[in-house]
Amino acid sequence: MQIKNAVVFITGANRGLGLAYARAALAAGAKKVYAAARDPKSVTLEGVVPVALDVTRPAQIEAAAQACGDVTLLINNAGISRGSGLLAPDAVEAARAELDTNFFGLWAVSRAFAPVLAKNGGGAIVNVLSALSWITFPGVATYSASKSAAWSLSNGLRNELAAQGTQVTSVHVGYMDTDMASHVPGDKTSPDDVAKQTLAAVEAGEPEVLADATARQVKQGFVAAPPAYAAPR
Repeated sequence: MQIKNAVVFITGANRGLGLAYARAALAAGAKKVYAAARDPKSVTLEGVVPVALDVTRPAQIEAAAQACGDVTLLINNAGISRGSGLLAPDAVEAARAELDTNFFGLWAVSRAFAPVLAKNGGGAIVNVLSALSWITFPGVATYSASKSAAWSLSNGLRNELAAQGTQVTSVHVGYMDTDMASHVPGDKTSPDDVAKQTLAAVEAGEPEVLADATARQVKQGFVAAPPAYAAPR
């Protein structure tokens, strides 16, 4: 599909990568960009349509799908990280919160907008995942579990939505220069660069974006001995 004249709906669009997606969509000539956030007043980018949406609230999801019936590209960007290991005292609570947003929220939004996309010719869904969908570290293990589940979900959605002509593109990236990774030292990928790569991949019909060297290295490590995901961190 083409981004020019597309109608784009972005979750978590008030800052970070979500904001970068909104800017990139406008720059690429999108006809309309819905910028969804828990607090629509936090959406300050000119040229977008703010939408109130907490992806953990089913009623808000259904209301958004009803109100935004012209969408042709859905970008599931909203996500959280609680920074927990699997054996931490609050691990189960952290995992439930992360799964609620990163997995169940993505699933619910995709389900709600699937009929909208079908009605509008098929379109596409972008799911923002992570290099941590494939490997894990002690301090982000519950987050990795939620992103791994979302990767499997994305692959399943791609299969089930193919019949209605909806493409599904998964985005994998390491640390980006956003608030979520502000505590992590070292080089980070620009959200604007990730957004541009993603939209180019959508136009090319690609099922996957490996947006930085970290994601590419981890993916290549699947065939290493031992595989990257099995090596202790």
